[in-house]
Amino acid sequence: MPTLDLPAPDPARLAEAREAIAAARRVVVLTGAGMSAESGIATFRDALTGLWSRFNPEELASVEGFCAAPERVWDWYAERREGVRRAQPNAGHEALAAWARAHPGCMCVVTQNVDDLHQRAGQPDVVRLHGDILAVQWLDESACRKRPRCDPAQAAEASPGRPPRCAHCGNLARPGVVWFGEALPTDALDRAQRLADECEVMLVVGTSGAVWPAAGLAGRARRGGARVVIVNPDESEIDGQAHLVLRGTAARVLPRLLGAAVGV
Repeated sequence: MPTLDLPAPDPARLAEAREAIAAARRVVVLTGAGMSAESGIATFRDALTGLWSRFNPEELASVEGFCAAPERVWDWYAERREGVRRAQPNAGHEALAAWARAHPGCMCVVTQNVDDLHQRAGQPDVVRLHGDILAVQWLDESACRKRPRCDPAQAAEASPGRPPRCAHCGNLARPGVVWFGEALPTDALDRAQRLADECEVMLVVGTSGAVWPAAGLAGRARRGGARVVIVNPDESEIDGQAHLVLRGTAARVLPRLLGAAVGV
């Protein structure tokens, strides 16, 4: 979990970042697990505790692991879904959403998170690189023989199975997230890369910079001429791409960075 007892960011650096954002016509925000940590949502690996600590991540987040033990994987994601549903957007989510609403068309959030806290905070434009933990999809999208194809969300509601199966072809429903060994959704990645090329400021919040290709977006934005500002309580693997690093958590730094522009 992020360190919560850091001092407030350096006022001069904060002012410089605030000026860069205020002058930008296009701001892209890249968020990672630290963005939601203060809402009580554990990171992927932090969730591997208790009953789940004896499993390797690939056993719970891969097609192979799901096919080997579908009930086990389904139950783990069901537990994580409940955690997401209980969580509430924190002050960082609220600050981003308020700024975006006050500056229509100027901000897009690209997130590595699979929760829906940005959306519940009212963020108008969110690109989800790693999927949606509250959504379901078919294990084999081409297997359903019915036309039009059955809706996996309806199957999940109607079937008592763990995981649910298609009533017509027996296809298994699975969580709507990107697993190990899977490519990111093409449309989401393409849009994120275009946004990185076009933005004037990229604000990177709560990511370790260890997961690619998302970690490459900051460098891509900088090469395109954008100012890169990182908000993180700890060092990240992409700090070297930043013009400014603000040490602190999302809920503490973002209201200070963005709040004055929207009167909060």
